[in-house]
Amino acid sequence: MSLPVLDQSSSLDQWLGYLETLHPKAIDMSLDRVRAVAGKLGLTYPFKVIMVGGTNGKGSTCAMLEAILLSAGYHVGMYTSPHLIHYNERIRVNGEIASDAQIIQQFDTINRVRGDISLTYFEFSTLAALLLYEHSGIDIAVLEVGMGGRLDAVNIVDADCSVVTSIDIDHAEWLGDTREKIGFEKAHIFRPGRPAICADPRPPESVVAYAHEIGADLWVSGKDFNYSGDRQQWAYGGRGRRRAGMSYPALRGANQLLNAAAALAALESLEDRLVVPQQAIRVGLSLVTLPGRLQTVPGRPLIILDVAHNPHAAAALAQNMEGMGFYPETHVVVGMLRDKDVKGVVSQFMGQVDHWYCATTAGPRGLDGSELAALVNDLLPPADKEVVTVASFDNPVRAFAEAREQASGNDRILVFGSFSTVGPVLKELRLKD
Repeated sequence: MSLPVLDQSSSLDQWLGYLETLHPKAIDMSLDRVRAVAGKLGLTYPFKVIMVGGTNGKGSTCAMLEAILLSAGYHVGMYTSPHLIHYNERIRVNGEIASDAQIIQQFDTINRVRGDISLTYFEFSTLAALLLYEHSGIDIAVLEVGMGGRLDAVNIVDADCSVVTSIDIDHAEWLGDTREKIGFEKAHIFRPGRPAICADPRPPESVVAYAHEIGADLWVSGKDFNYSGDRQQWAYGGRGRRRAGMSYPALRGANQLLNAAAALAALESLEDRLVVPQQAIRVGLSLVTLPGRLQTVPGRPLIILDVAHNPHAAAALAQNMEGMGFYPETHVVVGMLRDKDVKGVVSQFMGQVDHWYCATTAGPRGLDGSELAALVNDLLPPADKEVVTVASFDNPVRAFAEAREQASGNDRILVFGSFSTVGPVLKELRLKD
């Protein structure tokens, strides 16, 4: 079957459909193809780079870095994945998402120069972001690693500073089934002689060993930098910098100080080349936003959106839910991908939920809502089987609509799991605003 001929007059949806069919595998871990096309494009990366990898906390750390750097007056590019609603969310320039026309222009350029080299959807996306940043005159790019690190497309760039956030089991099929194996993959975003920030308070030995092997300047949470706080404010302490009396980040959640400390450690490690005033840090942390991370929607009932989709993130979310105070009933809309540790995720919420609304997620990796409901039923403690309700729905929007119908004004509704669960519900909420 011949592929369509696209150009700059084609729509973004047409291009994205094309990207999905271009390579025989959706995930094909290698740097060879993307590096070869980057060479054909003549990419030189004339900007500083902070690269952020890890299992959880990547998006939050990137968002904080972007907000702080923008507040300091820098021109900033930020590349993240996946998106919640619109593809354009992945590529931001100076705090604004890239337009369709900007993205299409990069896609067309890449397609014309790649020759017979096929690229995955993510590889094509990564090159588009880097190409746009090269032409936008940015000062610094904040790049989120998609999966792992060693063979992730983002890793073709030599970062000025690399950050690894938390390390836990996820994407085991590609990265390994232990923290040591996964840590080894993630540590490969470190570079010799350059700052390597590890925010995990219990880093796998593989991370430390690789940093030492290549001669990276390793900063470890609790040793080279730390944080403390009370109910009113928090403080950061680094190797040579202390920042006290700061308001808490605008992002909610128990782990956000860990992410904020990692961001500040990265900035401290680059302060000889990147001046960031204290006021920029205060303003940036107060203004940072990131949809789908313990995001609350004003009104009654309380609605919480979170893309927790592995046991580590789910445990943090469950802890945050416990700390929210009393609600008569908790309604949970959940949808997961089949290749995730679904049992490990759902089990974190046993005993907290009164009503489960299990939604089918779209795509070949999606898990059917009825299968998810059966798993939830199996996990329910015997005492809950008579009082907790479990239902299945063919998509997240219908599951959410039923939850809103059943919830009283004093209840709360949590929507969590895959990006393809939270995204459609968030879109529905925005359409009704």
